[in-house]
Amino acid sequence: MKTKRKNIKQLLLSDLFVKIGRKLGIKVALEKEWGIVGQIAYPNGRKRYFRGTTVDINTMGASEIARDKDYAKIFMQKMGYPVIPWKKFYSKEWARIIKSDQTIDKAWPKVKELGLPVFVKPNSKSQGVGVVYVQNKSEFEKAFRIASHLDNVILVEKAVVGKDYRVVILDNQVISAYERIPLSVVGDGRNTITELINRRQDEFLRAGREKTFLLNDQRIVMTFKREKISLATVLPKGKLVKLLHNANLSTGGTSVDVTDYVHPFYKREAIRLTKDMGLRLCGVDLMIVGDIMTPAKEWYVLEINSAPGLDHYASMGRKQERIVEALYTKVIIAMGKK
Repeated sequence: MKTKRKNIKQLLLSDLFVKIGRKLGIKVALEKEWGIVGQIAYPNGRKRYFRGTTVDINTMGASEIARDKDYAKIFMQKMGYPVIPWKKFYSKEWARIIKSDQTIDKAWPKVKELGLPVFVKPNSKSQGVGVVYVQNKSEFEKAFRIASHLDNVILVEKAVVGKDYRVVILDNQVISAYERIPLSVVGDGRNTITELINRRQDEFLRAGREKTFLLNDQRIVMTFKREKISLATVLPKGKLVKLLHNANLSTGGTSVDVTDYVHPFYKREAIRLTKDMGLRLCGVDLMIVGDIMTPAKEWYVLEINSAPGLDHYASMGRKQERIVEALYTKVIIAMGKK
């Protein structure tokens, strides 16, 4: 049977683990049909497993809390970390089961208390799935319906204008850091938005990235309506339009490596947070009103991720590929010891 390997992005971690295993004298066996699940067998007899970007390094309880945006925020706030103000609601079906009235019908007054604009997020999803930027009631109701199809728990979070960073921590060390920039196009006064988007897709392909967004994505449709533009619009030279407002690399965002420029303050906070949340490997997402090179008066922890995917980061260049390989080499060694 031929292996159903779809693309480079999907296979980065498993192929990389095989490569690292050969170097370290550790056996890595992959499930053959898809090649994204594997067993790592150490000379001492210990066996560890991975699936996609999830590896056997964090404890299950801590990983489950990290996956739940609401619970993670509750504990981070309790420990004094700055988190963006948020409200929690439920899909109507789930609210009926748990006997709660915190549904879309009760949500709008509380959303106004937070202050527009806001982000609506499915609580347990990752990689920017279902995250919608909202500026008015009509957009909010549409975003809530989108989120309700993806999760029983829906978070509404105040939108903060700043720079979005991910800092990856492994065992009290900063392994990598990068600024995440939302999917956007910049007008040149000549080409239509369709042509500008096609250029962006070509850039992704040259960098080894697959197509990561669809033009019929309701969030992009909402942006077009809000900006009063269409795919045929020719933007003035220098005019920037954010097609999506969340900066996830998996939804078409781009990144700038800042590993060498992270201020010691943010290093300490990211390391301390990772440890406080019971994790060894963690992607700490920060929103900084300023930049990561200087401590800011206003900064927030957006989310934490116990299985930070670094495939898009690795596609940035050879330096980043080496950083990712070094990270997972340390991860494999660490898993064999504890």
